Amino acid sequence: MNRKRNGRRRTGPRVAIVGCGFGGIATGVKLKKKGITRFTIFERSDGPGGTWWDNRYPGCEVDIPSHAYSFSFLTYDWSRTHAGQEELQRYAEHVLDRFGLRRHCRFGVGVESATWDEDAARYEVRLDDGTTEPFDVVISCLGLLNHPRHPDWPGLEDFEGPKFHTARWEPAHDLAGKRVAVVGTGSTATQVVPAIAGRVERLYVFQRQPSWILPKGERDFTPRERAMFRRLPVLQKLRRAWLFYRFRVMFKGYDLHGKRQQQNLRQCREYIEKTVDDPELRARLTPDYPWGCKRPVLASGFYPALNRPNVRLVPHAVTRMTRTGIVDSTGTEHGIDVLVMATGFQATNFLASLEVRGVGGVEIHDTWKNDPTAFLGITVPGYPNFFMLYGPNTNGGFSIIAQLERQAEVAARTVARMRRRGLRAVDTRPAAAERWVRWVDRQLARHASAMEANCTNYYHSETGRNVTQWPKPHGEYYLLTKALPFLGLVGRR
Repeated sequence: MNRKRNGRRRTGPRVAIVGCGFGGIATGVKLKKKGITRFTIFERSDGPGGTWWDNRYPGCEVDIPSHAYSFSFLTYDWSRTHAGQEELQRYAEHVLDRFGLRRHCRFGVGVESATWDEDAARYEVRLDDGTTEPFDVVISCLGLLNHPRHPDWPGLEDFEGPKFHTARWEPAHDLAGKRVAVVGTGSTATQVVPAIAGRVERLYVFQRQPSWILPKGERDFTPRERAMFRRLPVLQKLRRAWLFYRFRVMFKGYDLHGKRQQQNLRQCREYIEKTVDDPELRARLTPDYPWGCKRPVLASGFYPALNRPNVRLVPHAVTRMTRTGIVDSTGTEHGIDVLVMATGFQATNFLASLEVRGVGGVEIHDTWKNDPTAFLGITVPGYPNFFMLYGPNTNGGFSIIAQLERQAEVAARTVARMRRRGLRAVDTRPAAAERWVRWVDRQLARHASAMEANCTNYYHSETGRNVTQWPKPHGEYYLLTKALPFLGLVGRR
């Protein structure tokens, strides 16, 4: 046992990273910066990128500016103010190669479960090829928006045309001259609709509830701008800082009683008035709930696309499908050839594809009981040496990439501490986790998403708690992840 413990101290714990999206990439970089090299990144897909590997629908593009939606530890020659899917995929590949992470990656290999062995103080990690490998530490980087939410409409299986979710786009189907239904008007749908509106014969856009929308302002950087950013990397950092500051100002709109709430609403209404031609259509696109009650959308092409003569907004929920059409809540059937489901993701189903068993063999979903919580959104009492990125109540803060970096730093610092002090296990103090959850809930009680209004969002679990959102800008999370892990995490030899 002493030989084993001393060996761990010399070489560092062996770490399994689950997922090679931006969270897994950030974790690999942070571990290497701490001198930890005994890690493997498992990725079920055939390449890196996570959500940007999965989502390849027409018009797929991030709605956060590129200089903010990127890692802080290197600069990059972005071609656009808001990167598209292909450029984000290239960025993931670039970071892998820049930091020598590719040799740590095992693509096409998924992780099914991680079971804690108390005597050995390690996890037995079962892979989807049926093999099992031991790891001292497991870090889940599965993401939040990776399991599509498929509707359960009656007759869906009977529909005879192509039908697919936007996150599983089927490019083999030519939409030219087809009657297409896009169900949903969230961030994804507002990108798909303008991208395909000019190709299809008829486009029906089904809206259960409108979103507050502002223009994204996306464009290509000019050659001069790109040259300046390359020659003077500090300009990228300054632009990044300015973008985060601008979000802090916008974030004040989540306060229902603040001036910024009314300013945001006014800007959204003015944008509808200026962009949408038909007064009746403008009314149907105007929400009746506060700004921020559901995720605000940034989209420059959606409203103009709805002005096209071949595009029709259907302001009703879908109730069922037929062999050749789609039926809305008024009972009206619309004949279509192709169904595109922009129906979102199972955002509150954390660790949906990973079974984690901690102390006593208890599975983490049994601990949560449909109400997922975690200290800093990262660790759970009773699950030693296990970390999550993009865990409960960490979504938001402007750029999820920045949030992921902070979470990866917590995991990497803890693993480095384990090596330095010869610790076999690190667990979370239950009292610290409870205090964290109470504090987050108090903050969210003042958040616009807590408003009991005619508003549906993906934030709340079956218990009614908001389990996805971080209630502050990123700066607060940055400071808390620096200070609190030493109070909430306890190690043992």
